[in-house]
Amino acid sequence: MAFIELRAFASLQSLFNERGLSIPTNMEIPDEGTTALALADRLNIPHEKIEAVFINGISHNLNHPIKPGDRVALVPPGLPSIYRVHLGFYSKDNRK
Repeated sequence: MAFIELRAFASLQSLFNERGLSIPTNMEIPDEGTTALALADRLNIPHEKIEAVFINGISHNLNHPIKPGDRVALVPPGLPSIYRVHLGFYSKDNRK
């Protein structure tokens, strides 16, 4: 097993706080096969509460593989459009 550094933004920060998770939090993951959706399942976060994931500072779809040592940030829906464009996930279907 290995670890990632996991962060949450906006409304997801409140969810982390409610569950006693620090931001960032170090999370143990298996060596292979972890995705943002798999992390959501482990943390009991409904998939519709996550719109984008940043892995090492780059926006990826929610099924992109996460590797040990990665820095991961979960982003909820509802960010204003200018931020969406600037962050690279405007008009992007992140579920594919």
